[in-house]
Amino acid sequence: MSRVGKMPIVIPQGVTVKINNSHVSVRGPRGVLERTIHPDINVAQEVDQIVVRRPSDAKNHRALHGLTRALVANMVKGVHEGFERSLELRGVGYRAEVQGRQLNLQIGYSHPVEIPIPDGLEVEVASVSPNSENGYLTARLAVKGVDKQSIGDFAASIRKVRPVEPYKGKGVRYAEEVVRKKLGKAAKGGEGGKG
Repeated sequence: MSRVGKMPIVIPQGVTVKINNSHVSVRGPRGVLERTIHPDINVAQEVDQIVVRRPSDAKNHRALHGLTRALVANMVKGVHEGFERSLELRGVGYRAEVQGRQLNLQIGYSHPVEIPIPDGLEVEVASVSPNSENGYLTARLAVKGVDKQSIGDFAASIRKVRPVEPYKGKGVRYAEEVVRKKLGKAAKGGEGGKG
């Protein structure tokens, strides 16, 4: 039995769930999410919780069991509380600002990078004064919304514009990301001297 799949999903106050065959719709104070799940997996609402069951112990059914439960649980949490992903811009002169439905980034290129913000997502920018302790941290971004997958996809597309380089740690990174720095040529030194 899947340890994730067998846990029931508690439906919080203010959230309504409609299940029609393999189509699940969740409505809450923050919005509405809909998803079509695999027809082999049974999703049922029992009083104030959702239970996910699988028809057999076949390998693909075991895999779908935990996945389906996690997807439905994320839908319930998204419409009730919402999700957030934080990013950091590190580099001298790196800036970010939101203009309408567009995120403008100044991150070391000769031109600004403009990224359209998808529907259903919000981006908040907080500027930070740079100092030597935080490694040129110049701005923090928070991507917020109800759909965890679209938040992750959009945050990854922002990070892909300027991934963190391993020598000085400059670039766009997730707030919780740990970057292992490499030693430069000067730090290695002493190996190729005259004999």
